[in-house]
Amino acid sequence: MAAAERSLTAVASAYDAKVVGQQRLRETLLVALLTGGHVLLESVPGLAKTTAATTLAAAVNGTFRRIQCTPDLLPSDIVGTQIYDAAQAAFVTQLGPVHANVVLLDEINRSSAKTQSAMLEAMQERQTTIGGTEYSLPEPFLVLATQNPIEQEGTYQLPEAQMDRFMLKDVLDYPTPVEEAEMLRRIDAGVYAPDRVHPAVLELHDVQTLQATSRQVYLDRTIGEYIVGLVYVTRNAARYIDPRLARYIEFGASPRASIAFAQAARAVALLDRRDHVLPEDVKSLAHRVLRHRLILGFEAVAQGVPVETIIDAVVAAVRTP
Repeated sequence: MAAAERSLTAVASAYDAKVVGQQRLRETLLVALLTGGHVLLESVPGLAKTTAATTLAAAVNGTFRRIQCTPDLLPSDIVGTQIYDAAQAAFVTQLGPVHANVVLLDEINRSSAKTQSAMLEAMQERQTTIGGTEYSLPEPFLVLATQNPIEQEGTYQLPEAQMDRFMLKDVLDYPTPVEEAEMLRRIDAGVYAPDRVHPAVLELHDVQTLQATSRQVYLDRTIGEYIVGLVYVTRNAARYIDPRLARYIEFGASPRASIAFAQAARAVALLDRRDHVLPEDVKSLAHRVLRHRLILGFEAVAQGVPVETIIDAVVAAVRTP
């Protein structure tokens, strides 16, 4: 625990040195790093998503790739392909940008369904197949996919089954005036200058050690039952929450939600320097774990009912152990 605390403090300090504010995003990224999960981020442009991803990759001495998704992006542009080498008179494999420790998929909903499927398969299987040969993705492997909520023209909405494969979905807010002023000060000070190098504070094997430590955090049986209860209520909402809210839910969360709760709660406990999970750890993750897993009907969209309102009702309906 002492070694984990030193490592996490070093990564958090490296993050704060470059990224202004966005503390929940920092926690989300560290939870994903500790669990090996992937994150879906929703925000308007310019809220430091790329800066946060590059900072995290640099802090752990990992490789970083950014993929700008467009409708004409092909699966081979992401996973790689075979090209003919005239000098060798043979085909050679060119690995795609997904073969990196931290991959930022910018505006994933702008890529076609076929390209989305190829990327999500790489996320799930942690390998790619090129020319009949399997290539393992590096460890650790973290995907951050972004969506722009203010523009839907020319986009391909992610199917619910594919959204379910993201461990967490976070929605980013605008910075406060104080944070935005600090951002300008850091720009003037040259913090973001291309030639300014920020040394790594950890190595990749240290991250794997942190992941192993996270898996050893104690999750009591009652906490596990609490997690299952939360997910169960999303599938049987009419029996537990206000019927006016329950009717908005078409489908509840899958068992992947329970798995995500358990893994992420262990990581949150470790970030809080504890070797055991508390119910508050689970509650703090409710929005991020469930907001992309609850499928709401047209009526909820038409009336502008936020999914977070329904999640709060679900959490309130389950007794805290």
